[in-house]
Amino acid sequence: MRYISTRGRAPVLGFEEAMLTGLARDGGLYLPERIPPMAAEEIRALEGVSYEDAAFRVMWPFVGDAFSEEEFRAIIARAYAGFGHAARAPLKQLAPGHFLLELFHGPTLAFKDFAMQLIGQMFEVSLKRSGRRVSIVGATSGDTGSAAIEAFRGLDSVDVFILYPHGRVSEVQRRQMTTPVEANVHALALSGHFDDAQARVKDMFNDFEFRDRVRLAGVNSINWARVLAQVVYYFTSAVSLGAPDRKVSFTVPTGNFGDVFAGYIARRMGLPIDRLVVATNQNDILHRCLSTGDYRPDGVIPSISPSMDIQVSSNFERAMFYAYGQDGGAVAQAMEELASGGGFSVGQGALQALREVFDTGRCDEEATRATIRETHAATGELLCPHSAVGVYVAQAQRVRGVPMITLATAHPAKFPEAVEEASGIRPPLPARMADLYEREERVTRVANDLGAIETLIEERIAN
Repeated sequence: MRYISTRGRAPVLGFEEAMLTGLARDGGLYLPERIPPMAAEEIRALEGVSYEDAAFRVMWPFVGDAFSEEEFRAIIARAYAGFGHAARAPLKQLAPGHFLLELFHGPTLAFKDFAMQLIGQMFEVSLKRSGRRVSIVGATSGDTGSAAIEAFRGLDSVDVFILYPHGRVSEVQRRQMTTPVEANVHALALSGHFDDAQARVKDMFNDFEFRDRVRLAGVNSINWARVLAQVVYYFTSAVSLGAPDRKVSFTVPTGNFGDVFAGYIARRMGLPIDRLVVATNQNDILHRCLSTGDYRPDGVIPSISPSMDIQVSSNFERAMFYAYGQDGGAVAQAMEELASGGGFSVGQGALQALREVFDTGRCDEEATRATIRETHAATGELLCPHSAVGVYVAQAQRVRGVPMITLATAHPAKFPEAVEEASGIRPPLPARMADLYEREERVTRVANDLGAIETLIEERIAN
């Protein structure tokens, strides 16, 4: 299996190198040269198997010769051993035809654990085998950072630096990043918002001298392995509702487009997904773009669903690549227009291709709070604000006869203030995290300055 850049000007890599590299050297994102299909009988055979077995069957065709079958099965087993539910990603019914996919039973209570725990194990095997050491740098709007730190803390071959926007993540998210005691993890509070943090990470990858000097690796959703891991739960949930003999739809609360793009890959593999619904909060650039064809950031507005407070959605570039018929030049031009002119227009043919797969919806703050309150009253299910955005949008997009699965992306206890304000109930942390508020924090404030951040990283690696 070979991997190519969305911008068409980077070296073609195998799975292992694409995973360790993260961002392509031309600034693009890696994708498989072809998407291996799953036949209907293969999809049907996923019924009743463990999540780990399903994960192996779905992901194995993408891995190539990076790992042996025995190695990869062991990697998957270790990745999900710490999840708090036997099903890993259980479904709950909210209403007739509407289901909630709970993706928050991992170590940091968010869907990012499905990918990050797996990628941590893959990195460990690969780096030990080669004797290499890497510096992982990531940006987070809250959940990616804590999941990355949890996955890589204490590993001998990795230093981890996570940039998060100071004052723009929940207290639980912040403490999950700042309280680990392992010397190889570093939480960096950036002056700015998530898009600033994400831009600085991309700048570091495009500074090739620095990138090579510190052996930079990325675990944001720019990393293809992150997307691949998320493909699995589309299959497991759809099969439990009758796929491949029945179509299903999904609603995905998203800011960076990675989670919903994983659904797009599942669809291209042969999973009978009817619609993929992109649910946004008030930072609604994806909704605006897919509605009008114009992609133009207009500033981040802080919300009670902070992990979606994003205006530059990295993984949208991957969807654009397919919408433009895998024309890397067209994607590169659009990304250059975004960088230089502040936005771009999606060509009519590409926009039509996107609309054939994706629907969109927007949920404001008032509707988010109302959905938390009303869903709990009707079902007993307490939603985090991001999951509430998804449920609200899904209710308007449901079609009779096609089950709708809404992705619940985080545990409500990660956002206790917002949930309590909406419902009157303050969700407690699981017992294993009950002392989180008592742990000592370790964090470094950094300016939104590339040179200063690079200097700090080099000093910390040296020490």
